[in-house]
Amino acid sequence: MSLRPAPADLALAVFLTLLALPSAPSGAEEAPSPPTADEVLERSIVHHDPEGRFLKRGHRLQYRETRPNGAVRDTRVEVDVPAGWFSIVRDDGTALAGTIDGDRCTATVDGAPPAAESEWDCRRVELLRNYYTYLWGLPMKLRDPGAHIDPEVQVTSFQGRPVYGLRVTYDPGVGEDIWYVYFDRDTAAMVGYRFYHDEAKGDGEYIVLSGELAAAGMRLPSERAWYTHQGDRHLGTDTLTAITPQK
Repeated sequence: MSLRPAPADLALAVFLTLLALPSAPSGAEEAPSPPTADEVLERSIVHHDPEGRFLKRGHRLQYRETRPNGAVRDTRVEVDVPAGWFSIVRDDGTALAGTIDGDRCTATVDGAPPAAESEWDCRRVELLRNYYTYLWGLPMKLRDPGAHIDPEVQVTSFQGRPVYGLRVTYDPGVGEDIWYVYFDRDTAAMVGYRFYHDEAKGDGEYIVLSGELAAAGMRLPSERAWYTHQGDRHLGTDTLTAITPQK
């Protein structure tokens, strides 16, 4: 007498066994879609400057700036965007000072007008105003007129850290470089950025941010380390040591 099940009985047994097994997932769980570019920027602004103080009132910022050759420079900057006021004082063996008050500019070297061949002049002071106001005003300055943020958010990494990236370009006359700004995915803190003069050539620099200084109702990145894209050459590190609101 054969004990082998009939083909129909075997098929039924297999079917009942399959029914008893846990059902397999229909597919991998879909990853959440990234936030919009505006959401990324807004979250970061709330993190760094929730009351918009940097662009609404005056502040004094103190820096210690170091370079790979061992040079150390102390710099004090006062910036009041609404009043059109900027002042800078540097001490690196020579006392350099400059102020911009609306349309008026002055520059001095060791308390006297600079020599005609000096690189320290009002043009230099104006460049430094733009530099300090823009970079230390990020990410808030990305709301400026003439700035264009690509709507597509990059889900990527920066220095091994999961980030959202925003690509930023500018109107002619406002800025010619292409910028990428990176934000921590969890906290929305700005963690770095890079810029290119010519993206196809891979020129320009990238800047790694670390630490935060909480003062005057803001939370600004406290350290910026600069590197070249080509060769990863370290150019210097700038550390924000104090922020004081000005009346």
